Amino acid sequence: MISILYAHPYEKSFNHAVLETVKKRLDEQGREYKVLDLYADGFNPALEAQSLRLYSRGETADTLAAGYLDTLLDSDEFIMIFPIWWAMLPAIVKGFFDKVMLSGKAYKYSDAGELVPCDIDIRRTVIFSTSQNATETFAPFFSDYLDKNVLQSVGMKNLEWYNCQQTAHGPAENREAFLKLVAEKV
Repeated sequence: MISILYAHPYEKSFNHAVLETVKKRLDEQGREYKVLDLYADGFNPALEAQSLRLYSRGETADTLAAGYLDTLLDSDEFIMIFPIWWAMLPAIVKGFFDKVMLSGKAYKYSDAGELVPCDIDIRRTVIFSTSQNATETFAPFFSDYLDKNVLQSVGMKNLEWYNCQQTAHGPAENREAFLKLVAEKV
């Protein structure tokens, strides 16, 4: 199964067009998927004390976070769709990793103190992001830091990152070409 993390609050956004393109292509291919729509689900990205007390036991008080983790455990591909805001992924996506990636289920510590994956086994991880600035601006974060220090640590392998730059103020051709790319890469 494919899990799709979608993080944009506005249904008429270009990010929503990316999501619809992904869903249409997966439907055409007859592939099973589930959308984790963080804003529509009302996901709270803040890690509360009640969940933090349970965290090291691989548990959470947040039923949405627990459901998201169960979905990831049943998935072999993970697609994320979100805008780049302030040169980073949105806070709600960071909160997803904070709350869903539970100790002992998503990762554990090796004897040397390094993070290693546990039960999540994503063989292909794809990020479709949008930004106003040039893609190269964000490459060190997405291609290096996020991949090596977060995604691989929780069993999300083989990152492919695609960004549509000048989304809001660029020519329509940028967005049209990106949607074609999305359809090809799904």
